[in-house]
Amino acid sequence: MTASDIQTLSASARTPELVEQLVGVWERSARASHTFLSETEIAEIKPFVPQALTGVETLVVAEGDDALVGFMGVQDGRLEMLFLDPEVRGHGLGRQLLEHGIAHLGVTELTVNEQNPQAVGFYEHLSFKTYRRTETDEEGRPYPLLYMRL
Repeated sequence: MTASDIQTLSASARTPELVEQLVGVWERSARASHTFLSETEIAEIKPFVPQALTGVETLVVAEGDDALVGFMGVQDGRLEMLFLDPEVRGHGLGRQLLEHGIAHLGVTELTVNEQNPQAVGFYEHLSFKTYRRTETDEEGRPYPLLYMRL
């Protein structure tokens, strides 16, 4: 992946077709990385993903081989979402997206599920440090969150 494969999308560019493709990336990524979620929980969360994709202030997508393979959403200097298709994980795309967010979108904070150790380690490797922990996620489910900042 090169920097030219990453683009920031305006709200008007977030077509239903694009959102549908990104929901597919989210679903594949969630199954691969959020192993603490059951299939039922993934199915319960999935209907809310399109709203998150269309509602986030800045949406950045990554394309590879004529398909969308990753995305991140940023709101007010906070990384709200970062998901990669499992096939492209481990090849530097997550780092590229996050470094783009830090350099161009002012990302200094994020929240990550404590039960996703690969993501926690990834963010720690990129100099994020935990400053707060909760016992539940924002919906009150028993999934501890780590709040991290640069």
